[in-house]
Amino acid sequence: MMMKLLMSWDIKAGREQPYFEFIVREFAPKLMRLGLQPTEAWYTVFGDGPQILTGGVTSDMEAMNAILAGDDWKALRDQLLTYVTNFEHKVVAASGSFQL
Repeated sequence: MMMKLLMSWDIKAGREQPYFEFIVREFAPKLMRLGLQPTEAWYTVFGDGPQILTGGVTSDMEAMNAILAGDDWKALRDQLLTYVTNFEHKVVAASGSFQL
């Protein structure tokens, strides 16, 4: 069963430009190298809730657990945390549609 990693966060004030450069140049490519296929990314312009919602899938729970337990994921997440606050993530069974 495909599994989805759902992530959300807010961009730190004043860090928008370096954040977007990091996401495009490092975060997304490294996620794919880890084996997590990005599925969506949402940017909230108006309203309450996280500023960024994003997700990626793996073929099964074993693959997801291997990624999330690895040092490469931890280093990538720690690098992301220099640009964002309120980082949250959870793993759910992929449904093929938008998920929260």
